[in-house]
Amino acid sequence: MKSFKLKKAVITGGASGIGKIMTRLLLERGAEVIIWDIDQLKIDATIAEFSSLGKIYGFQIDVSNNAQIKATAKRVKQEIGIVDLLINNAGIVVGKYFHEHTKTDITKTVAINATAPMLVTLAFLNDMLAQNSGHICNIASSGGLISNPKMSVYAASKWSLIGWSDSLRIEMKQLKKKVHVTTIMPYYINTGMFDGVQSKLPILEPEPTALTIIKAIEKNKRMLTIPGYIYRVTKLGQAIMSINVFDWFAGSVLGIYKTMEHFTGHKK
Repeated sequence: MKSFKLKKAVITGGASGIGKIMTRLLLERGAEVIIWDIDQLKIDATIAEFSSLGKIYGFQIDVSNNAQIKATAKRVKQEIGIVDLLINNAGIVVGKYFHEHTKTDITKTVAINATAPMLVTLAFLNDMLAQNSGHICNIASSGGLISNPKMSVYAASKWSLIGWSDSLRIEMKQLKKKVHVTTIMPYYINTGMFDGVQSKLPILEPEPTALTIIKAIEKNKRMLTIPGYIYRVTKLGQAIMSINVFDWFAGSVLGIYKTMEHFTGHKK
C-alpha cells in the first residue's frame, strides 16, 4: 500500500500501545482511522488527542466475541465505508507455567490472539476481494518462532497466527488478487504488556517499532521480524543445531528461556 491517503483503516487494540501510535502515524499520512478497542475511556482519549490530525472513529468491542465482530464490522461499512487496511493488533499474554493456567486463560488467549484476527479478517476480506485491493497486517510475535517457558499458550496462539497469516498471503497470490498480507513478528515491546521481562536482547521501544510496521505495510512486506536478525538466528539455529544444543543456545547464550521469570505484565 504505497499511499494511505484517504484509505480507511481498522486497527484492533488501537487505543493503546503500538496500536495507538500506528493510529497517529496513519492519520498523519492521510488515512481515515477506525479504532476497535475494548476500553471506551481509552478510545475517547485517543480520539480527543488525535482528532485534529484527521478523520478518526472509535468502536468499543471485545474481539473474542464473534457476534460483536460481525455487528461492529457491519456498522463500519454502513457508517464509514469499505475498509482498505486492516491491522490485527489486539493481543493478550498470560505469563505462567502451563499447569498454572485456567481454562479461561487458555481460551481467552487463543480467542484474542489467534481466532479474532481470522474472524475480523473474514468480516472485511470479501469487500477487499470484490474491489481487488486491500491490505491485511497481522501483528504476531517472535514468540511464534521459538518456544519459551511461561509463555506456552501465548506462543501457541502466535504460532497459529503466523501460519494462518502467511497461508492467507499465498492464497491471495494464487487467486491473483491485489490484497496484500503482512505478518509482523516483533520481540518484546516496552508498552507495559510485558512489564517485568528481563532480556539480554534489547527490548523494543514502541515509537520506532510502530513506524517500522507502517513502513512495512507501505512497502508490501510479506514477513518481518523486529529486529530483523531474530528470524535468521532462530530459523538457522533450529536448522543446524540439535534440540539440546539449541536449548543451550537459546537459554544460556541468548537468555530467552529466562526472560519471563520476573514477568508482571500490565499493572491493574
